[in-house]
Amino acid sequence: MNRRKFLRNTVPVAVTMPALLNGFSFTAHGTSGNSLARLFNELATDTDHVFVLIQLAGGNDGLNMVIPLDIYANYYNARTNVAIPQSQVLRLDGTDRTGFHPAMTALQNMYNEGKVNVVQSVGYDNPSFSHFHATDIWNSGDTRTNRRERVKTGWMGRYLENEFPGYPDAYPSPEMPDPLAIQISNFPTLTVQGEIYSMGLSITNPEKVYTFANPFSDYPLNSAPANKELKFLRVVSEKTKIYSDLIRAAYQRAATMAIYPTENSLADQLKIVARLIKGGLKTRVYTVTLGEFDTHKKQVNASDTTTGKHAKLLKNIAEGISAFQRDLELMQIDDRVMGMTYSEFGRRIKSNASLGTDHGAAAPLLMFGTHAKKGILGNSPDIPADIQVVNNIPFQYDFRSVYASVLEQWFCVKQPALNSILLQNYQSLPLIKGGPCGVPDTPDDTNNNANNLILKMWPNPYTVSGTIQFSTAGGHTMIQQIDALGRVIKVLTNRDYAAGTYNVDIYNDGLASGVYFIRLQNKSLQKVITVVKMP
Repeated sequence: MNRRKFLRNTVPVAVTMPALLNGFSFTAHGTSGNSLARLFNELATDTDHVFVLIQLAGGNDGLNMVIPLDIYANYYNARTNVAIPQSQVLRLDGTDRTGFHPAMTALQNMYNEGKVNVVQSVGYDNPSFSHFHATDIWNSGDTRTNRRERVKTGWMGRYLENEFPGYPDAYPSPEMPDPLAIQISNFPTLTVQGEIYSMGLSITNPEKVYTFANPFSDYPLNSAPANKELKFLRVVSEKTKIYSDLIRAAYQRAATMAIYPTENSLADQLKIVARLIKGGLKTRVYTVTLGEFDTHKKQVNASDTTTGKHAKLLKNIAEGISAFQRDLELMQIDDRVMGMTYSEFGRRIKSNASLGTDHGAAAPLLMFGTHAKKGILGNSPDIPADIQVVNNIPFQYDFRSVYASVLEQWFCVKQPALNSILLQNYQSLPLIKGGPCGVPDTPDDTNNNANNLILKMWPNPYTVSGTIQFSTAGGHTMIQQIDALGRVIKVLTNRDYAAGTYNVDIYNDGLASGVYFIRLQNKSLQKVITVVKMP
């Protein structure tokens, strides 16, 4: 059967129970069809691409991972007791503005080989400093503070639901016989949660997945409607058993070809992912997690700030990803796989007295793989000389623009499905090379183009009012005012412009005196400047 005809004719009708069963999460609900899937199933894409999400749980200190050499004095003065000595920062080909933590030699090599992209200062408009809430925001793509208004689905869950309507009733199928997503975890996360069902399975040991006796095996499928919840659990249990056999078989068909580091939980998880991909699973999304990034104290050793808890974590990241990439290359499947690191938030600019850093806002993330567009996207974080007046790094890139890039440039999602999956329109960024979805490569001078954008304000400092002058290359342009906590407090303009230079006024409307940031985004280009409000 034609795949699009198959998807178009498959409409889910299911009722589920509030429970967690062998890697599926359920809520009591019934549906006659997912509206997103029904609307866009004609746009489903045929692809063998795989994406691996690496969560750095706890809030990674991005300033000590990706170190701003061009403003090193301000960086050092803000965190003298945890700062990495300038002489030990790992230098990266093609830039003297940025370097890696000295524990990240393996990723330095990958970057220099053209397999890593660094996206600077990734965040969003109203950052949460709660681990649970912030994680939900990143996993769902919804930043609304009202819990009742927030979506209960994950961004990858919505993508998979759009691609595979009818899940789980219509699956496994001849065209998609394998799990849609696999999480190397004891339990499913929001990332792959669909409107009703989790779109993924959670496993920890591929050779021992779901070796259980089905507790519902004797329940008749033609039972009374009142017992439809139990009927559903039997069906799903049977399908889970099918998936467990497929996972185990795929894992046993492949063997590791690269040498992975020992005593590295991230490497252990990525080793499983590589074997499952090589073993033939058509699974599109894998998620793995490395924890312990909540470094409020003893982030570094007092005697040597290049060592300590954070250094060990960064070494695990670098060596785990490097071994995974090498394994994919030896298996000759690296052209199909890309990955990304993310953390629920960064850390404060200023360190604390306990050799640590506290919850912050924006932070860098890493894209890696054969198709990663080598480079540093964005400028070094804006760290003022007077660190007492600023707590957080203002975001340069909205994390949902990164998601838009993955969906559009790697999974080949087109409009209008792209906007619906991400809940709004977010400009994609030049993160993927080689045009795997037919999206042409962008020039390598993205940062130069951004730096050529005009963004200035006079007077600065200001008291009552001021004028912002900005330029745009044409198209959608947004200007936001951000406070010292990293929150967007004003949107000064947000519309399409013809190419040119424009002015917009800013007025005193009760804002407290202090330091603020003005952020300009013109399509994928961005620029941030510091302004001061006087009493």
